[in-house]
Amino acid sequence: MPRRRRRCWVQFLPPQKYFAPAGAPFGGVGEVNLTVEELEAIRLKDLEGLEQEECAKQMGVSRATFQRILYSARRKVAEALVGGKAIRISGGNFQVPSLQRLRCMNCGHEFEFPFGQTPGGAEVTCPECGEGPVYFLEFVGPPGWRHPGGRRGGPGRGRRFRGGC
Repeated sequence: MPRRRRRCWVQFLPPQKYFAPAGAPFGGVGEVNLTVEELEAIRLKDLEGLEQEECAKQMGVSRATFQRILYSARRKVAEALVGGKAIRISGGNFQVPSLQRLRCMNCGHEFEFPFGQTPGGAEVTCPECGEGPVYFLEFVGPPGWRHPGGRRGGPGRGRRFRGGC
């Protein structure tokens, strides 16, 4: 029996969920389904330009898992572009954080802000000094929640050297 897939953390939910070639009838062309976490992988790596390790940390998965998600996403987008197919963004195994912890670059004040609730895409300002910019520190979840990422293994992995040839 295969292992259960771990939920990925997604910071961006797309406003548009369907893209089709110009002039194509709705539903008349082939369709490729891109999951929300695949879109997030493309956004972090290709649009934001982050290193793969940082992308994996933000999504709460290992680097190898992030690489598999990114490879699958790029393959699906290429298939849609080359084959003239529509792209539907839906499904996946993901969760969206409720709060994010931010720090003001001006005064150093740390505060929590509801995730995805910046009014009209405006910059978030510090409640202490009223200025910005602020930068992301970490996601904050309900009580008992643990930040995604980090190593789950521990010492003792692999074979130990026991001497001899």
